[in-house]
Amino acid sequence: MIWQLELALFVMLIVVAIIALEVDDLVAALAALTAYSFIAAALLAMMSAVDVALTEASLGAGITGVLLIGGISLMRRRSVD
Repeated sequence: MIWQLELALFVMLIVVAIIALEVDDLVAALAALTAYSFIAAALLAMMSAVDVALTEASLGAGITGVLLIGGISLMRRRSVD
């Protein structure tokens, strides 16, 4: 039963990575990258690497997400209309 969950998380990881690459909006790409980090942390926790999973969740999704949101908020978004 565990390998089915790991396979589902791995497929979700690939789908979220493709979504992050294909989306045009920066905030949506950031949300996809944050979801990617959380899924990667779940996979690492399933592989009994709990310390690495906690580091990935806190740094990859937490601090990096906040810094990127701050950077995006400082940018001017212009439409190409």
